Amino acid sequence: MLKVYKYRIYPDKDQEKFIKVNFGACRFVYNWALEQKIKTYQQNNKSISRFDLQHILVHEVKPSNEWLKEANSQALLASLVNVESAFTKFFREKSGFPNFKSKKNPVQSYQMPQHYTVDFERNIIKLPKIGEVEAVLHRKFEGAMKTATISRSSTGKYFISILVDDGDELPAKQRISESSTIGIDVGIKDFAILSNGVKVENPKYLKNSLKRMKCLQKRVSKKVKGSNNRNKARHHLSKIHETISNQRNDFQHKLSSKLICENQAIALETLNVKGMIKNHCLAQSISDAGWSSFVTKLEYKAEWLGKTILRIGRFEPSSKICHVCGYHNGNLTLKDREWICPDCKTKHDRDINAAINIKKFSLQDQNLIVI
Repeated sequence: MLKVYKYRIYPDKDQEKFIKVNFGACRFVYNWALEQKIKTYQQNNKSISRFDLQHILVHEVKPSNEWLKEANSQALLASLVNVESAFTKFFREKSGFPNFKSKKNPVQSYQMPQHYTVDFERNIIKLPKIGEVEAVLHRKFEGAMKTATISRSSTGKYFISILVDDGDELPAKQRISESSTIGIDVGIKDFAILSNGVKVENPKYLKNSLKRMKCLQKRVSKKVKGSNNRNKARHHLSKIHETISNQRNDFQHKLSSKLICENQAIALETLNVKGMIKNHCLAQSISDAGWSSFVTKLEYKAEWLGKTILRIGRFEPSSKICHVCGYHNGNLTLKDREWICPDCKTKHDRDINAAINIKKFSLQDQNLIVI
């Protein structure tokens, strides 16, 4: 089973310089390889392979660019793999054509497939051509170390992410029942509404920091482009964005872990988030909630623990159907938060009713024995 462990590292000035050299070299190789693949296809209507690019890089590009020899050679070859993966993803998943990397982007990274060591006793990570770097190794791991990724955040912090294969197989899916399954309806006012009637309040980290963010954004816009004062103002703005992101991730990690540990199966509704954020009235609130990242956390944690994620279609009328008698209320609008079923006279909370229906719809095809 593959897991990633991310640690904060503290390189000194000289080490930071070498890391920046690797950032630049890998970015150069990535852009060069992307350009070669585009030109080759335009001229010959054929794609050039990664191995041909590697041969050209070693025998032609590196000799004519001496500064590339300062960088880790394995990291340069990893850039070629990333270009190949980007094209593979583009053709298979139609996820967007690969873009060129910019040195103006404050977030930079490069990969090292091998030749690095981790010392948990001394809190040291030894990197090729850089040496021993201080790190906060707050979690230990066991297993074979795969690719390590050195990254720099927009606020200038350095991290290392280590991919580890612990040798264990993914656990088999546990048997599910109606009593061990919970339905979740995500929302804006309440972040998650559970089929057992529990509502998890939406913390709205972005909205709570919006006033301060606007103030910092105005300071950036008033500074002269390219000046040191503008860079300082951008740094302060990046810090508040990073704080919001950390708060949101912390909240979602805690909630997803709690839900996965307490239930054998979780039923979710398939949402078209890209389409929903086109509504300018709700776009900011939907983006602030971060539903997609929350669902992603639920999915990979369920794989780790042998739990099951059930899905229903995006067009299922989960809010408009009475979960007691099945009456379809076609006149229900988004502003109606409560409604009374004309047939059975049951008073419904719109969101709780939706969560119950999500659970019922997801279990219809499971052939379960009610326990």
